[in-house]
Amino acid sequence: MHVFLLGGTGFIGRHILQRLVEGGHEVIGLARSEASAERLRSAGATPLLGDLRAAGEWAGKLPPVDAVIHAAADFGDDMGEVETALLDALLPVLGAMPKRPRFVYTGGCWLFGATGEQVATEDSPFDPLPAFGWMIDNMRRVLAAPEVEGTVIHPAMVYSGEGGVFSSFMEAIREGGGIDVVGSIDVVWPLVHAEDLADLYVRGMEKARPGSVYNGSAIEGMSVGDIVSAVAQHMGTALPEVRATAVDEAAERLGEWARGYAISQRLSGDKARAELGWKPWHERAAALF
Repeated sequence: MHVFLLGGTGFIGRHILQRLVEGGHEVIGLARSEASAERLRSAGATPLLGDLRAAGEWAGKLPPVDAVIHAAADFGDDMGEVETALLDALLPVLGAMPKRPRFVYTGGCWLFGATGEQVATEDSPFDPLPAFGWMIDNMRRVLAAPEVEGTVIHPAMVYSGEGGVFSSFMEAIREGGGIDVVGSIDVVWPLVHAEDLADLYVRGMEKARPGSVYNGSAIEGMSVGDIVSAVAQHMGTALPEVRATAVDEAAERLGEWARGYAISQRLSGDKARAELGWKPWHERAAALF
């Protein structure tokens, strides 16, 4: 398939790109700079120069494609407006393609809010952070758009041996200092390894029925305290000091979206396993890395 990938040089996107290339797909990747374009070329993709924040300037240059995977993210205060403008520019272009493309759009586990001991499924009600409320409307827009065959994937907290949501933990351990966690070590995160998530995106692109929604969760839930212990063990160090940061302080320092780190939730990925044959390699705490 000819695939247009947004976010192909990002943490999640570069794993998706690798999986697409390995699967024999031809990939066009959006590149904001020449440096990004070169990284895409080196990974086997053809770059299309353009900024996510100015989709109207490049959307019309997109050649015919069979599918789009949107794995880019802009965490500015206006990220909702940026995403809506992207869809405004891109959907009409996709609607004019010779064949209606598949469109894999990214939601997120934080849309489900705190679940406590309950395990959220694709049918669970949304309770999003205000900073992400716009995502629900855009997600529903993609699923209902006549221009594309839409699919949505809600990733759990994404990590790898390189970092991801564990990056701050790993950096603190390398520097020999304590680890700061938002809220409490008792907060529970659903988890997915970046490589397993990339596999799910490609399976969704290749196999999902139009209108499908999948949770990308390999481990339903693991406490932040246990995650810190696993990261320290992975890095071969003793358990560092762990300090709790107030949620308001984290939001002031990083942005309102950072309140998500303190959401305690569990998320099921069983639907993707059953319908798409998804078999995450890192699906047990003992095989976290």
